[in-house]
Amino acid sequence: MELKNRAEILSTPLPRREGQGGGPLRQGGESLTIIKVGGAVVEDDQQLDRLLRDFVALEGRKILVHGGGRRATAIASQLGIETQMVDGRRITDAPMLEVVTMVYGGLVNKTIVARLQALGVDAIGLTGADMDCIRSHRRPLRNGIDYGFVGDVDAVESSKIAHFIETGATPVVAPLTHDGQGKLLNTNADTIASEVAKAMAAQGYAVTLVYCFEKAGVLARADDEGSVISHITRDSFQQLVADGIISGGMLPKIENAIAATQAGVSRVLITHSTDLRGERGTVIVDS
Repeated sequence: MELKNRAEILSTPLPRREGQGGGPLRQGGESLTIIKVGGAVVEDDQQLDRLLRDFVALEGRKILVHGGGRRATAIASQLGIETQMVDGRRITDAPMLEVVTMVYGGLVNKTIVARLQALGVDAIGLTGADMDCIRSHRRPLRNGIDYGFVGDVDAVESSKIAHFIETGATPVVAPLTHDGQGKLLNTNADTIASEVAKAMAAQGYAVTLVYCFEKAGVLARADDEGSVISHITRDSFQQLVADGIISGGMLPKIENAIAATQAGVSRVLITHSTDLRGERGTVIVDS
């Protein structure tokens, strides 16, 4: 089968589906948009400014989840700390944990919160340790790889996050969790977004999850912005990985997107940071 056929570019938009995956949406569930931003957008003032203004303009309740890996890599390099990545996930030893805590929980998170405040949004910066919002366990060895102080999420205290939302606050979530024993854990931001989306869907919200970055969506050809793959299913994802079309940091993003659709998140898409309303990009389908 030719690449073009495997990565078919569909022109018909997928309609929004409520209750996808059997999630317990309450009748008339209030809409909630969760935006996950990462990549070059977080590092570029102009791109970030536009994204935040578009985020503010979104109607209804919303949550912003951010990454910051490039900034963490740059600062680690300045400190003489080597960065190691495996399948898009950062190996986090003790020195790197200090770096990501400073960068994610401090520099990036509070910068975004301050800029949202300047735009009139009552934003509050959170890590998973704050109010025990997201608890994780340290990842065990996988295929002989020790990821270090990396967390796999066990629980999201969605009622506490809902409390912030219902009082008019907008949570800005950094990709850090904790183990309940006093240890912070570096946790993939795409995973954070997916886990929060699933938990809020279980709370009864009609959740739209948008992964946005500097690309137009998932691309069939990395150097061709016009080669957006409009829809990805679980089966087609496996084929795209086998074909080498999807790799690196896109792997955990799509894995988490698929998990969200299977857990009742109403709509999940991957798109450009200028498309927060989801008019283009790649829609993730549970089928």
